[in-house]
Amino acid sequence: MFKLLKNLGKKEVCLIIVAVILIVGMVALELKMPDYMSEITKLVQTEGSHMNDILKNGAYMLGCALGTLAISVIVGYFFAKISANFSMTVRKKLFDKVGSLAMNEVKQFSTSSLITRTTNDITQLQMVLAMGLMISIRAPITAIWAITKILNKSWQWSAATAVGILILLSTIIALVVIVMPRFKIVQKLIDRVNGVTRENLTGIRVVRAFNAEKYQEDKFEEVNNKLTNMQLFNQKCFAILSPVMFLVMYFLTLAIYFIGAFLIKDALMVEKLSLFGDMIVFSSYAMQVIMSFLLLAMIIMMVPRAQVSAERINEVLDADITIKDGKIDKDTTKEKGTVEFKNVSFKYPDADEYLLKSISFKAEKGQTVAFIGSTGSGKSTLINLVPRFYDATDGEVLVDGVNVKDYTQELLHNKIGYVSQKAVIFNDTITNNVTYGDNGKGEISKEKVKEAIEVAQAKDFVEKMDDQYETQMAQSGTNISGGQKQRLSIARAIARDPEIYIFDDSFSALDYKTDSILRKELKKHTKDATSLIVAQRIGTIINSDKIIVLENGECVGQGTHKELLKTCEVYKQIALSQLSKEELENG
Repeated sequence: MFKLLKNLGKKEVCLIIVAVILIVGMVALELKMPDYMSEITKLVQTEGSHMNDILKNGAYMLGCALGTLAISVIVGYFFAKISANFSMTVRKKLFDKVGSLAMNEVKQFSTSSLITRTTNDITQLQMVLAMGLMISIRAPITAIWAITKILNKSWQWSAATAVGILILLSTIIALVVIVMPRFKIVQKLIDRVNGVTRENLTGIRVVRAFNAEKYQEDKFEEVNNKLTNMQLFNQKCFAILSPVMFLVMYFLTLAIYFIGAFLIKDALMVEKLSLFGDMIVFSSYAMQVIMSFLLLAMIIMMVPRAQVSAERINEVLDADITIKDGKIDKDTTKEKGTVEFKNVSFKYPDADEYLLKSISFKAEKGQTVAFIGSTGSGKSTLINLVPRFYDATDGEVLVDGVNVKDYTQELLHNKIGYVSQKAVIFNDTITNNVTYGDNGKGEISKEKVKEAIEVAQAKDFVEKMDDQYETQMAQSGTNISGGQKQRLSIARAIARDPEIYIFDDSFSALDYKTDSILRKELKKHTKDATSLIVAQRIGTIINSDKIIVLENGECVGQGTHKELLKTCEVYKQIALSQLSKEELENG
């Protein structure tokens, strides 16, 4: 947790210093009030005392109380501002770090866990800072100052106070030891609740179509009950603290007066009044000490969970980024639009077997290279090595004759127009979805947007919408069909006007007619660009300049459609499963 406090800026540190000074002043005013109370007690019991003196001391007490209130409000505002700024800074760092994680690193933490860490965990820290900083500074100062004031009053009273403090500390330590490990479980259970909720929302159509509402409810209830029971256990444990605190407080007050009664009884007449005043003062200071420990106990109840949250946040912030920028940040290559794999093999971290094995090919500028194979053959993984969503385990992936690891990611991505397997639509207008991101070439014009949408065969449905190009898309594009989402995703890539297009099974939701027209228009528009296409349909890739056939991560065929029909049995079987012999021969 202390590691995260380094994120406090100079402004926040200055506010903390000012707050500490104000808190010292506030404690001084609080601890001055018992002295005035003692003086009033003596004046009331002394013959010949003047009412003005009593009122004067009363006015001082009132002034101390009002001063304490004013300082408390100011310090509370300071710490609220400090905690808000701190959480904003850490949340931004966490968001930026998550954005820079590689795909396998995101999977390591899980999406639901990263969401919890960015929200719930940071909220825990903010709560502790908002309350904890003030109390953790104020309580020790109050306790130590109050103890120094009462030590010389009576060893009997001091001993009674020490016993009370010992009971409190023992209770607090026991609770922390019991509850602390369970806070880690609580945060993991919150992750699971978020995960089940997210799964249910994203798959809501399937859930309803298969009448699986009860199954999902039971699944959520199981996780929710575990979280509830764990929270109840923690709260029950901490519920012990409050009665113990009040018991100690009341019994200590009783003990002070009980001991005081014997001391006053055995004292000389001259000392009785002084002892009575000391007893009143000691009782007030002892309550200040107990209240300080009570406040500390409140923070101690919050700190363990905040500590767990801090550890979870640090896990992400300290995670090693495996995909690191190279040194080339300017496009000075002689080659343009070439992609080459040199004996590339790939396996996921901690995996025993290679997913891709010794893949080699080269895509020249203007060529269309397609990848086909059975499910799980490694097609999507292969093309994901080009934009460095993963790095090749062995061999080299070259873009424009340069190893992709030598480019900065920004420059590499500016060369690429990527269309993912699952079409991604953002909660924004159609125009902003198409012009999304930075292509390194400046702002994309409205004319370019319209052209890209027309090439992607999305013009018809876009212009039928009420606001046309300014129509607001729902999150994940739930207000349009799957084929429409794919066409907008393709338009987004076209609008960037890149050197290299990557289509990761991006035509699967299109009907055959739209697919055919789109590919023809795309071929005209991207004739000077290189296209890498992953597809399941033979019809989508039949006219490609080169087709790479994958089987169990290995390249088992490479060539044109007609060449592969003669030389590659795997390709021939895939082709025959989709088209007749006559269609293949005519294709």
